[in-house]
Amino acid sequence: MSPRAQWLALLLLSALSGAVLGRTGLPAALLLGPMLAGILVTANGGNCQIASWPFLVAQALIGCMIARALPSWVGGGVGQHWWLFIAGVFSVLAISTGLGLLLTRLRVLPGSTAMWGLSPGAATTMTLMAEAFGADTRLVALMQYLRVMLVAAVASVITRIMGAHAPHGPATVDWLHLPDWPQLGATLALCAVSILITQRFKIRAGAILLPMFGGMALVHFGLMKVELPPALLVVAYAIVGWRIGLQFTRPLLRYAARALPRVLLCTLTLIAACGGLAAVLVHVAGIDPLTAYLATSPGGADTVAIIAASSHVDVPFVMAMQVCRFMTVLILSPFLARFMAAQSARAPSTHSNQV
Repeated sequence: MSPRAQWLALLLLSALSGAVLGRTGLPAALLLGPMLAGILVTANGGNCQIASWPFLVAQALIGCMIARALPSWVGGGVGQHWWLFIAGVFSVLAISTGLGLLLTRLRVLPGSTAMWGLSPGAATTMTLMAEAFGADTRLVALMQYLRVMLVAAVASVITRIMGAHAPHGPATVDWLHLPDWPQLGATLALCAVSILITQRFKIRAGAILLPMFGGMALVHFGLMKVELPPALLVVAYAIVGWRIGLQFTRPLLRYAARALPRVLLCTLTLIAACGGLAAVLVHVAGIDPLTAYLATSPGGADTVAIIAASSHVDVPFVMAMQVCRFMTVLILSPFLARFMAAQSARAPSTHSNQV
């Protein structure tokens, strides 16, 4: 196919798969659809690629989106239950790191890739940061979004079993709503400045981290309101999805298929271990079971937010736990990545020979 035909096929497949996944109520459908479309195009011989500048812009927009969402949840009960948050956050992080080390020792994946793939943070953010730190983004994306889908499925089933009301479809989006133009201009200016600083000082993952932390600070002090029209976010998610999906070559897909059973086992082990941690919270702190399960569920935060918001749970507690863990993972992940890479170097995996 010609390059123009490949892009047309990519657009049509992205729209179709995104719509189908969206109708199921699956979180991040607008990202997973384009990612799946990119995989299909590349697996069938396509060679489309996303340039670096659109990708940086997409990262900055997603960073602003996270900055808009986080402040409204941060205050929920952290001071009253500080010891629960410390124990919960570091227990989940210890479990995911231990499983990453296991994957490294078994030579299933390179150490850094295993760590990023199992990091219980926001899937998109972890995937973007993994690329900045030299991990295999394609396998990280496979592990992260496999976990996102499994967590969404398991949490929805548990929610139904416990008698709460899980979401039955995607939330309604007002596509024709006109944005607040001055605030939209300020949001885009924040993105532009963040990208320029990232490029100038070569900051790893700066395109997503700078607007995220900068936006949180500006919103907290009332200096701006993050304004992002839905259509702009759709484009950003599509660009990130294409960037990931278009890297899934046939050799990588064959390797991923061989590694999938062990990756799936580790993912299910992580979910089960977090369920066990939730049982401890119920027994020790008297938290209701569904709140405890959603609070300790290994993300991402957007998935849990969708389920928690439509269930009879302590939503501020759930989201505060998720956000605290997300921030801890952001801070510690670079150090853990270097440690895991060193462990991988001591026990070279067969990954490079198989892909």
